[in-house]
Amino acid sequence: MAIVKRKPRNSSLRAQQFICSKDLTKKAPEKSLTAPLPKTGGRNAYGRITVRHRGGGAKRLYRLVDFKRVNKDVEGTVRAFEYDPNRNVSIALIVYKSGAKSYMLRPDNLRIGDTIMASAKAEAKVGNSLPLKSIPVGFFVHNVELYPGQGGKFARSAGTSVQLVAREDERAILKMPSGEVRTIGVENWATVGTLSNADYRNISLGKAGRTRHRGWRPSVRGMAMNPVDHPHGGGEGRSKSGAHPVTPWGKCCKGARTRKRKNSAILKRRKK
Repeated sequence: MAIVKRKPRNSSLRAQQFICSKDLTKKAPEKSLTAPLPKTGGRNAYGRITVRHRGGGAKRLYRLVDFKRVNKDVEGTVRAFEYDPNRNVSIALIVYKSGAKSYMLRPDNLRIGDTIMASAKAEAKVGNSLPLKSIPVGFFVHNVELYPGQGGKFARSAGTSVQLVAREDERAILKMPSGEVRTIGVENWATVGTLSNADYRNISLGKAGRTRHRGWRPSVRGMAMNPVDHPHGGGEGRSKSGAHPVTPWGKCCKGARTRKRKNSAILKRRKK
């Protein structure tokens, strides 16, 4: 996928960039693999806003992506690549010999017509899912489970992967995309390969309207508020007040560490 720039016919198109989607072979999603996606407006089950600046946005259907790879020991064929509005990586439609269909995250170098399999005895090639104990050391994997049978939790966004650095007894040592080094059980499953759409980080939305289409509403800076509304508010002129940036409720943000418990599974943190 390549980044495409718009012709500067007006000021909003001048900075716009988007990803060329010529390699996506299917426009409409598979009906049996979709579900309604109601809007929450950032509210939880009690009706309280827990995520600010959410609302509106284009309507979406949720694609039922198979993070658990439930069709074990059955060969599947890649039939199509599709756009998924709910994530930054495209998805692949898989049709299995048993007749079942499912979506999976699309890794790089996967082609239409390729056969894939989720099996403990499968070959360690792109698109195949195996336990970490069956994957050679040094391979890059994605959609990695944290606990066996839970489904993939690590490395699920565009262009990301986790490297299997070593194995010690019943633990596998992984190097995460952030640089963190941690251990998990060798019985956890992962999919071989690096996820596609790595150019996603180079997209430039170009105008506020494209942000609104994604369901993001405008946000007001704390410095522009009154002291009663935000800790950064008030002061004569543009006052920084000399304090560390905080949320409206006084919690540290923008880089301050908030983790209190130590995790013995993390061997090396992403920050020293």
